Amino acid sequence: MSLKLIRQAFTNTPPPRMWHQPEFKERYDVVIIGGGAHGLACAYYLAKEHGITNVAILEKRYIGSGGSGRNTTIIRSNYLTPEGVRFYNESVKLYEQMSAEFDFNVMFSQRGHLTLAHTDSAVRTMRRRAEVNQLQGVDSHLIWPDEIKKLCPPIDVSEHPRYPILAALYHPPGGIIRHDAVVWGYAHHADRMGVHIHQLTELTGIRVENGQVVGVETNRGYIKTGMVLNATAGWCSLIAAMAGVRLPVTTFPLQACVTEPLKPFLDVIIVSGSLHVYVSQSDRGELVMGAAVDPFASYSMNGSLAFTEGISGHILELFPALSHVRILRQWAGLCDMTPDYSPIMGFTPVKGFVVDVGWGTYGFKASPISGKTMAQLIATNSTPDLIHPFRLSRFYENDLVGEKGAASVGH
Repeated sequence: MSLKLIRQAFTNTPPPRMWHQPEFKERYDVVIIGGGAHGLACAYYLAKEHGITNVAILEKRYIGSGGSGRNTTIIRSNYLTPEGVRFYNESVKLYEQMSAEFDFNVMFSQRGHLTLAHTDSAVRTMRRRAEVNQLQGVDSHLIWPDEIKKLCPPIDVSEHPRYPILAALYHPPGGIIRHDAVVWGYAHHADRMGVHIHQLTELTGIRVENGQVVGVETNRGYIKTGMVLNATAGWCSLIAAMAGVRLPVTTFPLQACVTEPLKPFLDVIIVSGSLHVYVSQSDRGELVMGAAVDPFASYSMNGSLAFTEGISGHILELFPALSHVRILRQWAGLCDMTPDYSPIMGFTPVKGFVVDVGWGTYGFKASPISGKTMAQLIATNSTPDLIHPFRLSRFYENDLVGEKGAASVGH
């Protein structure tokens, strides 16, 4: 990596484009709706592992402009259900080798993840999660205030706050990553293998004949295809409706913000479900902070004063010394929430229309393994065991995968 940068510094030739702007083809084997990390990862693994390169990614705006560019970049696998732990652990493994695989620094920093417990019931939940994690081979264990203070000296572990810290679930493999780098890496390598990335291309309809997808309508024309993947996060229910598929998904805004840059002081990720906040420090020194989803369904991505007031108060309960730190900017993304807070992956009643949706607040951390397993599903026309629990039919079979207890913030 360093030699490549040195050579580039001493040449007058500009580096080549990371991806191109190809012409529309009349037909593609696979059309992926959504140019975020999930859609790009699926295209990458289709080409790399299955030799399927006649693939088009359709993105309404620019790649990474949705949830992939609006999330708070936390990567972890300390979930509540065995199905969830196994799935997200495979994603962490793929993230760990991503920089080497892409020959491109995605800035993955495994600094440790602390989920705070403020009540006796929360301590019991953390103990249960730790045991489930350990049974699946994931490093996660309960620690107490003295250990929390060693890992994060600025945090207030006294009995003075309204919600004193009693314990925490410590997950050492947890970390943060540069979300833009992940998007760019997948896009670059998918493009190199022949995948077409069409930005500023809006899907306007999905054509279905006799229960089979035959093509898609866009603002740039019609494309013939027999396979469409819906990877559109907050917009997924609207896209599915174009194919005549109804999804049990409700979309809520999720807000976040960053502060002005500070000297590095926060070496771990701090999460409090009781206070509905989470915070980490970026490589630029900004504190990246998020809260619970907004309490109403909406497609709005505007910030609100209520969010700013709420998160500021709760962060100061954990870190009183930050009282004079200024918030630099805030934004919102869209979360596609399912009844059991687990994703929907796989086939639908319409042949040739598959989904990778329903991620709520968990989507970005699942990008690599979601792309890999959905590529396998499309290439083999069979559901991989790892994502079988997340099938759409589970809602009709009463076989839910309840992940609400593993949420970083209240839903």
